[in-house]
Amino acid sequence: MKAFLMQADQDFDLEQELPPLAGDLIRDLELGTLLSGMAAGDKFLLDIAQKAVLASLTDTEAIEYRQHVLADCLAQPSVVREIYDIAVEAVVREKREYFGLFRDSPDTILHRSVRVLEMFVSMLRKLRAVADEHAGDFRSEGFTRFFTMLSKELGDEYFSEVEDHLRELKFRHGILISAGVGTGNKGINYVLRRLREQRWIERISPGGRAAGYSFQISDRDDNGFRALSDLQARGINLAANALAQSTDHILSFFSMLCYELAFYVGCLNLHGLLAGKGEPVCFPVVLAGGQQALSARGLYDACLTLHVSERVVGNDVSADGKSLVMITGANQGGKSTFLRSVGVAQLMMQCGMFAPAQSFQADVCNGVFTHYKREEDASMESGKLDEELARMSEIVDRIRPGCILLCNESFASTNEREGSEIARQIVRALLARGVKVLFVTHLFDLAQRLRNEETGTALFLRAERQADRRRTFRVIEGEPLPTSYGEDVYRHIFGADLDRNCSLS
Repeated sequence: MKAFLMQADQDFDLEQELPPLAGDLIRDLELGTLLSGMAAGDKFLLDIAQKAVLASLTDTEAIEYRQHVLADCLAQPSVVREIYDIAVEAVVREKREYFGLFRDSPDTILHRSVRVLEMFVSMLRKLRAVADEHAGDFRSEGFTRFFTMLSKELGDEYFSEVEDHLRELKFRHGILISAGVGTGNKGINYVLRRLREQRWIERISPGGRAAGYSFQISDRDDNGFRALSDLQARGINLAANALAQSTDHILSFFSMLCYELAFYVGCLNLHGLLAGKGEPVCFPVVLAGGQQALSARGLYDACLTLHVSERVVGNDVSADGKSLVMITGANQGGKSTFLRSVGVAQLMMQCGMFAPAQSFQADVCNGVFTHYKREEDASMESGKLDEELARMSEIVDRIRPGCILLCNESFASTNEREGSEIARQIVRALLARGVKVLFVTHLFDLAQRLRNEETGTALFLRAERQADRRRTFRVIEGEPLPTSYGEDVYRHIFGADLDRNCSLS
């Protein structure tokens, strides 16, 4: 049995490696907040959420398959949580059977497997009951196939047959074993046999019993009991191994069901947090890679909104056909927040989730990389520019065509002329390599030169600032300006006129 709720033709790969520089990605995009919202305090959900969100899908059909399953989860959250709880209970109860298990003999394996299978049968019956009651409420290919599989493979005949076998394997009427005689009169070819069902007259009439030979072991004959135990172990060994394999097979099904539904339960948790604030979400339109698509309406930073009590400002953007997006403008105007919102939405889209926007459309990328400014090196082993160049070199070694690079105030640690020239050469090389670049900067020379050089392939956005110096925290299309309005920040902090303070000094 296979769940196939994360992908149409394979299980969710728990062993896949995280993308290169995943630590920087989590830090720069503040993904810890997003993942914590999905986990709701559950470490297991946190682990699965991190693996799923960072392991981006690049096939549009695979992403849409997962979107459809998630749409069913959002429509039937209580049913999905019920199935998840059943799977978790089955896995937890199976683990409990190991406590107090000190001897790994065929007899121990057999008796433990019987107990576990009896428990699994009760859990499978619960799953079948959910399928019978709610299968008609689900529309996605993933859930439709899942419920069909449960209905087909877990019929009444299956449960009846399994329960009959389990009753026999308890050996309430003894064990029948056949064997041959080998070299040195040693027993060989031990085979467990099914006891013939006795008629009631045979049970009450000694004369009706089949003829045969028997012997008794003295109560104090320890060697005799050990020899008899060894014979029994040889006889039930094959049955014990087969039963253990059956147990492992069903455990594997429940475990994978836990892993795959954990991702969707995490999505339900996050959706509940966003919906509770009235924040919009949508299922993105996913386009094949290489189409240079990026457009959104009401796009907001999902991580930021989880940090504050009020709703956050969303942005509209239309960057279809653009390989470079430069964001300039006023200090504290929402540039970095917008950059983060794009990166988070891209990752959410490519793991099959909803997007934090009223509408969102993008092409799939081969990886998301970030190059954000860092604080001063506390060890004083290198300057900030050295550190920035070293990180960019590491990114360049790993980035490939079809990836996205998000830069936030990169190379602002040196003077404007040098920083602009370094950034310009790197950006142009990455664009030529087929990498999409989104760049937040205060370097006017950099933005202006790229505006003159990358005509037609670049979009220039600017943090909006109103005439009275107020920030709307929106980014709008606009050419770069030679100022970032640092005076506004000064006035806000010191509450004084800049010219007057300069004259007093």
